[in-house]
Order: sequence, then C-alpha cells, then structure tokens
Amino acid sequence: MNSKEVIEEYGNEILNNSNMIKSKEYMQHGTTSVFDHSLNVTMMCLKIVNILKINIDTKSLIRGALLHDYFLYDWHVKDETHQLHGFKHAKIALNNACKEFELNEIEKNMIYTHMFPLNLRIPKYKESIILCIADKICASKEVLEVSLEKLKLIYNQI
Repeated sequence: MNSKEVIEEYGNEILNNSNMIKSKEYMQHGTTSVFDHSLNVTMMCLKIVNILKINIDTKSLIRGALLHDYFLYDWHVKDETHQLHGFKHAKIALNNACKEFELNEIEKNMIYTHMFPLNLRIPKYKESIILCIADKICASKEVLEVSLEKLKLIYNQI
C-alpha cells in the first residue's frame, strides 16, 4: 500500500469527520489550511518512518498526526482565547480529539507533546518524536514558501 492508501485506511474516520473537514477553512501556516497541514505532517511522518526503517504503530502514527492540530479555530483571528496559541493549542487539540474519537495512549501523547520543546511536554513514544520532527519540517516549509513568494514579488518590482 502507498502512503495515501494507508492514511485512508487508518484515518478515514478522522478525514470524514465534519470538524476535520471544517478545518479546511482555518489557516495554519501561510496559505496552508489546518486540514492540509495535518495531511502534510502525516505524509512526512510516513516518509521519516520509511527512510529510517523504524518499527512503529502505523495506525496510531496516522491518527495522532491527523489530529495533532485539532484545535478547531483560526488562530489568526483576533480573539482573547487565541492568545499564546503556540503554547496552548496542543492541549486544546487533545481535549477536542478526545471528545470525538477513542484515542489510545500513543495518540494522546502525540497530540499533547507535538509542540516540544516549546511546551516542555516530553514525548514518550517513537511515534510522538516522529510527529514532533515532521511537524517542524512541514511548518518550516509552509512558512518559507510564502516568505519566498513575497521575496520574489519584491525582487521583481526592483
């Protein structure tokens, strides 16, 4: 099975959830929606596992990665509750995910610790560490793509 098929097999319940679908409307980094970011991170997790040949719980990896940013709001919208988003959203995502899905301990730890070292919650599982790394890679790429596009526009105006 390829990565997309594995994600569909283990993540179908999440991908078809109405709140997850609504996350297509919330921006995450640059022009990338929360939904697309979650898929990008999940794909990156699988790439890391395949490159490093790590034995993991694939189902938990996919489910935890898909739900890692399940905070269900656009953090760019000015609102008191969105302050310190980077520090708070992992716990919010975990609470939201637990309300709608039955999660195992690996999945819970992945969601809760994915912002390490920013939130100082230490990942306990291989899957959690892989998610931390994949999230940083994808977030960096998503932010840099927009920044590079802006630089190109500026350069072309000179």
